[in-house]
Amino acid sequence: MVEQNPIYGRRRIYKIVLTGGPCGGKTTGQERLRTFFEEIGWKVYTVPETANILLGGGVKFAELSKEQCYRFQKDMLLALLRIEAVFFNQADVSNAERILIICDRGAMDPAAYIDKKSWNEMLKETNLDQFSLREERYDQILHMTTAADGAEEYYTLANSNVRTETIQEAIEHDRRTRDAWLGHPRVDVIENVGCKSFDDKLLKLIAALCSRMGLPTEDRLAFNS
Repeated sequence: MVEQNPIYGRRRIYKIVLTGGPCGGKTTGQERLRTFFEEIGWKVYTVPETANILLGGGVKFAELSKEQCYRFQKDMLLALLRIEAVFFNQADVSNAERILIICDRGAMDPAAYIDKKSWNEMLKETNLDQFSLREERYDQILHMTTAADGAEEYYTLANSNVRTETIQEAIEHDRRTRDAWLGHPRVDVIENVGCKSFDDKLLKLIAALCSRMGLPTEDRLAFNS
């Protein structure tokens, strides 16, 4: 977890999860966060989405049995933790004073795709505990709501090689992903409601992060009127 230091005081490492439903804007959101924080002097690490790596290699959810899906989620969780560890370790040995680590989905996301009993069994088999994965591992969770909920006209499958969900399926996956993180003390849901453009949604994302970190945004964020 992040050390409670002054904004410009001693060394600070802040770890966030950028999660959400299908077509919620995670990819662009990650890029915008990286640009914003690099411009104000932070070192930024972006941890790639493990699911995209594996699904891009030929795994298809629609073809998996319940047992195969369980094994996939278990393997993905272990791979995710290992990939994150590489970036966490790099942050630890970095000379940078202020470091932001953006994880494209996090350790609780696999729980959204299997039932609770299977999830608990998985934790037992891997010798992991939910409190450490959810409450202690990251400083903040930012959930980008799917465009299927509140911005349906922008929901598309065209910009992802692994996305196959209908609008209703996307809304359900969004809800289950959001619920998986309930219990973390700092969860911010970035909704489409009140946004006149996608840029407004991205500004809400940046503002939510800066607010939790105690960083002044001053006139850097200007919403569309």
